[in-house]
Amino acid sequence: MSGGFDWLKLASAEAGKRNVLGGALLPCSVAPITGFFRDGCCNTGPEDIGLHVVCAEVSAEFLQFSKAAGNDLSTPRPEYGFAGLSPGDRWCLCAARWEEARRAGFAPPVLLEATHEAALQICSLDDLMAHALDAPA
Repeated sequence: MSGGFDWLKLASAEAGKRNVLGGALLPCSVAPITGFFRDGCCNTGPEDIGLHVVCAEVSAEFLQFSKAAGNDLSTPRPEYGFAGLSPGDRWCLCAARWEEARRAGFAPPVLLEATHEAALQICSLDDLMAHALDAPA
C-alpha cells in the first residue's frame, strides 16, 4: 500500500481506462449514475482527490459503517442530485473507504472489471479478489 498516488503512472489515456485485472475498464452503474465524473465508470483524474475507483455493490452493513465513519451514502441529498444508495446498488467508492471497511469487516463485494487500476495504490489485488463478484476462474 502506497501513501500517495502516482499520477504519472496513469499518464496515457489508455492506462487511465484499465481495470485491476489489466483489461478494459467496464461501466459500474448508470442506475444510479456513479463515478467521480458521473459517467457510469470508476474513472479518475487529478481532480479526484478521493480516488473514487472501487466499483462495489453496497450492502446494508457497509452503508451503516460508512455513515458511522462520516460518509452517509444512504440519505438522499437532492441539492446535489443524489438520491441516496440502497443495498444492492453499485457505486464507485473511494479506495481508502473500501480498504477501511475491509479492515473493519464491512467491505462490500466488488466488480473487478469495473474497478479502476488506480485502486491498487490503496488496496491489494488479493483483497479485492477475495471480495469479488466477478473473480476470474
